[in-house]
Amino acid sequence: MIFIRVIMIIEVFAMERIVELIKYMFLGVVQGITEILPVSSSGHLVLFQHIFDLRLPGLGFEMFTNMASLIALILFFRKDVWALVVGDFLYVFKKDQTQKPFFQYSLKLLIAVIPIGITGLLFKDYMEQYKTLLSVGIALMVTGVLLFTIYKKSVSDNGKEDITYLDALTIGLFQSVAILPGVSRSGSTLIGGLFRKISIKSLLKFSFLCYIIVSIPTSMLSLIDLSNAGESIDIVGYILAFVVTFVVTYATAKLVMQKLKTKHLLYFSIYVGTVGMLALISYLIF
Repeated sequence: MIFIRVIMIIEVFAMERIVELIKYMFLGVVQGITEILPVSSSGHLVLFQHIFDLRLPGLGFEMFTNMASLIALILFFRKDVWALVVGDFLYVFKKDQTQKPFFQYSLKLLIAVIPIGITGLLFKDYMEQYKTLLSVGIALMVTGVLLFTIYKKSVSDNGKEDITYLDALTIGLFQSVAILPGVSRSGSTLIGGLFRKISIKSLLKFSFLCYIIVSIPTSMLSLIDLSNAGESIDIVGYILAFVVTFVVTYATAKLVMQKLKTKHLLYFSIYVGTVGMLALISYLIF
């Protein structure tokens, strides 16, 4: 009888552990998909936390999954990243004028990430109070309206290929709003870029390269915060989430670069608008 009870207790703990690991994998899938698509990764995590009573891991988990998305995008755009690094080096230190276009493109990327860098540093500590169903629901609905507006204005994918310094600044200003939970970074970048009549393919590459630049210092700061916080982590769960996030981010980026058209923004606008309304309804009911 005692032996049977021990077996039952072990089975219960094993099942709880399996469920816990599935949660980490599920959150990795959510991060991988929503980081790329214009639907807000932070907003979805807040929604899952409230609607499904899902207890999210701490800062370490967020750092791990963001790092996984970062590495996946660096790998996906490795040729572009390498060309920019080499081109900048040759232009700055070797005065190779043939590399000037790479240097100019890098400057435009820096211009685009400066606004979100400033807003992030200034308001990072205040963002926790906006991680509610009410604020996320409103932000998602606003994002849906903006995506629909851009869809109506930019039904053609044949925009300009070259991005100007003014384009980069406009994209950066739109992107800076993405520090609010529920506002998609990729979505705000698309809105700003399509507003400037940039082709969606050029805009997507520019957006993802901006993400890489922003994420490197952000990940370093998160690592410092994590070391100071002394947070305990579930090593197995975090590794699973990291692997899943990496694979899903890479696959989603590849799919988006190959398939995404301006006309698809209609579907994303309907989706985020609907999710935003559901979030508001849940807030009012519960």
